[in-house]
Amino acid sequence: MSSLISNTGIRNIAIISHVDHGKTTLVDAMFRQSGLIRAGQEIDDRIMDSLELERERGITIAAKNCAVNWKGTKINIIDTPGHADFGGEVERALAMVDGALLLVDASEGPLPQTRFVLKKTLEAGLKVIVVINKIDRQDARPNEVLNEIYDLFIDLDATEEQLEFPLLYAIGREGIAQKGLEQGGGDLQPLFDTIVEQIPPPSHDPDEPFQMLVADLGYSDYLGRLAIGRVVNGRVRSNDSLACLGALGRQVSLKVSKLQVYEGLNLQETESAEPGDIVVLAGVAAVKIGDTICTHDSPKPLKRIKVEEPTVSMRFTINTSPFAGKEGKYVQASKVGERLFKETLRNVAIQVEDGGDRESFVVKGRGEFQMAILIETMRREGFEFCVGRPEVIYRYRNGETYEPMEHLFVDCNENFLGIVTEKLSSRKGHMINLVNKGSGRVRVEFSIPARALIGYREEFLTDTKGTGIMNCHYAGYDLYRGGFPTRYTGSIVADRQGKAVAYALFNLEPRGQLFIVSGTPVYEGMIVGEHNRENDINVNPCKEKKLTNMRAAGRDENVILAPPRIMTLERAIHFIKEGEIIEVTPKSLRLRKAVLSAKQRHLNAVAEKKAVA
Repeated sequence: MSSLISNTGIRNIAIISHVDHGKTTLVDAMFRQSGLIRAGQEIDDRIMDSLELERERGITIAAKNCAVNWKGTKINIIDTPGHADFGGEVERALAMVDGALLLVDASEGPLPQTRFVLKKTLEAGLKVIVVINKIDRQDARPNEVLNEIYDLFIDLDATEEQLEFPLLYAIGREGIAQKGLEQGGGDLQPLFDTIVEQIPPPSHDPDEPFQMLVADLGYSDYLGRLAIGRVVNGRVRSNDSLACLGALGRQVSLKVSKLQVYEGLNLQETESAEPGDIVVLAGVAAVKIGDTICTHDSPKPLKRIKVEEPTVSMRFTINTSPFAGKEGKYVQASKVGERLFKETLRNVAIQVEDGGDRESFVVKGRGEFQMAILIETMRREGFEFCVGRPEVIYRYRNGETYEPMEHLFVDCNENFLGIVTEKLSSRKGHMINLVNKGSGRVRVEFSIPARALIGYREEFLTDTKGTGIMNCHYAGYDLYRGGFPTRYTGSIVADRQGKAVAYALFNLEPRGQLFIVSGTPVYEGMIVGEHNRENDINVNPCKEKKLTNMRAAGRDENVILAPPRIMTLERAIHFIKEGEIIEVTPKSLRLRKAVLSAKQRHLNAVAEKKAVA
């Protein structure tokens, strides 16, 4: 076997961090200082957050690739998501790189997603550069954070070599990196130089034929399915005839119709690609994550990437309310299904199955936040449909039920610890660690079923008066821990169609919290508020004040209503219980009962009681 040869002109690196630790801002500064953006060129901040939702929410949703040149070396950068629901994107990104830039906030320190991505990085044996960012914060504590990072490395069984990581301090917003806290700095040159010096260049076997591991998928309306991955060995040229090896060794022929590489933010067509480069290859229809693209003559599969299975499902159905078709552009089941299946081509973490009838689909993913992003994207595209409550996906082995678990981290004031622990314990959470450093805040860790966290976040913020921080990451499957109540309140349900009237809403306010304002169109079965008690009540929100010819002082005063609780998509997903669904249109979000008729719901409830008896 011949010795490996390094391609010294390339470095492949992933940038990993917890959400909101300044990753995308740092990448912006790297673009500006590498000469990718010419002086005076007008560009938006957070260039890599190209999706509208990413800009609104300030998070990275999809992993994205780009490339910069520094002193003759091409640096392929993969910007990975920092939210746990998109953790599957991180695993695939790490398969394409030789090192990682771990970004940690100088005040918050390593948080759960930091732990998750670092564990994957260390397991892959990648070189890690640690950057402590935001050292200009008033509450920055870089020395303590560095100790926490060392503790985290040791806790994750890092080797002696991995513990000797290069360390930099940065102010990403100002484009400054420095090797010491007191050194001071004016640009990102220390960061670029460290990447080139410390991250090993990609190596390959010159005697091996072409091999490429498919680490991500894309989709183009013009080119079809796109295979994204790193060239492990050999060279590839446009119009080459190759083979795709699937999971079971099945070989599918393909012709490279278009070959692209990353240049800056954009893809650039190229005639050939060399070992170590990250390429986008068009011309294969039935490719999956982990497949190997190689030559017909020497079909050698590479080690597959394992994509973790989804843990949450939601049912998407057509809109059957009386207002169906009034606000949406695409309302047919075929259009909704076509859009959902198209999503699976772009996002491998999502799976779509037929719902058992022609009007519904079951969508599976990694968390309800990932589902919320998909729903919000579709409604902005003009789709109108209904979605049910998120349900966890159970597994069954040896006659026993297993459910997905989460490792939950809670950071809150000491005086809120009691109520938080009580609520999480009632939801079958087990406390596994408690750290109190005497600062007035405590950090607690729980092992808790994934279903217990659906709908809990808003309750948590109320209990901690908005000061609590809650993060979690997937912790595998464990034995089913039993049932528990998810909501202690009922729903206030409209019993007729019409427009809500201020007089009627004023008289309903003592019954609970309302979701609508005067003048809102309603229909039978639509949920207009949250009842104070556990049972549902049917009300008439359209009832007007009876007019008489009698007048008295103070009789005709204007009705002043309390502000309603406006339902965002995430709030709605967390609020609904069994038998309730959300009507999603481009203009509105309405909560409703799955069965609209109050009479039919009553008959169903009676029949259910008789069946139990």
